[in-house]
Amino acid sequence: MKRGGSHFGDRIFKWLTLLMALAIFALIALIGYELAANSQPSIHKFGWHFLVSSDWDPTNDIYGALPFILGTLVSSFIALLIAVPISVATAVYLTELAPLWLRQPLIMFIELLAAIPSVILGLWGIFVMVPWLHAHVFPFLRSTLGFLPFFRGSDYGPCMLAAGIILSIMIVPIITSVSREILRSVPGLQREAAYALGATHWEVTRIAVLSYAKKGIFGAVILGLGRALGETMAVTMVIGNLPQFVPSLFQPGSTLASWIANQFTEATSDLFYSSLFELGLVLLGVTVVVNIIAQLLLKTFAGPGVKPQH
Repeated sequence: MKRGGSHFGDRIFKWLTLLMALAIFALIALIGYELAANSQPSIHKFGWHFLVSSDWDPTNDIYGALPFILGTLVSSFIALLIAVPISVATAVYLTELAPLWLRQPLIMFIELLAAIPSVILGLWGIFVMVPWLHAHVFPFLRSTLGFLPFFRGSDYGPCMLAAGIILSIMIVPIITSVSREILRSVPGLQREAAYALGATHWEVTRIAVLSYAKKGIFGAVILGLGRALGETMAVTMVIGNLPQFVPSLFQPGSTLASWIANQFTEATSDLFYSSLFELGLVLLGVTVVVNIIAQLLLKTFAGPGVKPQH
């Protein structure tokens, strides 16, 4: 029989953990409130037109967020397009194929990549990656895929494609680490049952492991997407920072986060200042909407996923 003090301790623990959980929601609500409060002059003047306008003219106090919204979505899509296959393949190799002596060094390097500050990756991107892309990759893409509007036109180095590539480098460790833990949690009975039915190693990985863990891997991809949507410094250094959006990936552009970072110290009027806060509010809204859509897709298309082990 439990003593009264023990029950009191349980109640204290329950309410304390609940308070910590509610603090997360309170923090998000507070951030949203502050952004909305400081965005009021811009909201009152431009209304919904702010979201569909491509004009950004501080001289005449005319502002629009559409190029930055599109830049954020396109750069994040490019990052996922590159990072997801690499990350999932790396996680599968580390979990299913890599010899024991090689696993820990590879895991250490992946964690080291995740620990590199974004400004360092940005410096590497602008001085090493962008010149290399300009000299080798962009000409190849233009010659082979130039019939597509995405790979037409001249390039000057910093561009939307460079931003997508640097973002992919930044989210690979996140998706890889989470996917690896998901794959490790797949019960061994899944593999043994597939082997017993005569499946090959590849079939076991595809049917018994990846199929079982697809829900968790999708969640890992969403975590990477969240990082890509809000990344600032590295993107600011390689995207070119122009308030425009053109179909060609070789042209400079901007994302919501990069444009806020690039323009905040140059705000010369209250409306300019308020418009930048509204860009932050839009970024918060885009992040929330994307995550809601991802959760709906997860419930609609994903299978049962990885079940918790007791």
